[in-house]
Amino acid sequence: MKRTFAIITSVAALMFAANTNNALANDKETTLSGDAKCAKCMLKEGKECQTVIQVQKDGKTENYYVVDNDVSKAFHDDVCHEAKKVTATGTVTKVDGKQQLTLSKIEAK
Repeated sequence: MKRTFAIITSVAALMFAANTNNALANDKETTLSGDAKCAKCMLKEGKECQTVIQVQKDGKTENYYVVDNDVSKAFHDDVCHEAKKVTATGTVTKVDGKQQLTLSKIEAK
């Protein structure tokens, strides 16, 4: 009886965890406006250049780390040593506690 209860509880916990993980995935495109900066050169984070878009939400700064693709690579040189106000469109996922943005479009304001 105890073993059956433990198995049912474990299965229910796994189903809940899988469902929660799927709820965090955002397949819809999101548009963000903020400051684009280089993570390595301006924010002193990481060993490689990567575009980060900083967005103000509820008085706090949220960082969205841009995933390398053709759109982000073409834009990165513009923000490697100088911040730019941008509007970016793409899908957001959370990986290792960081918001990652896969760009489909980005424009400097």
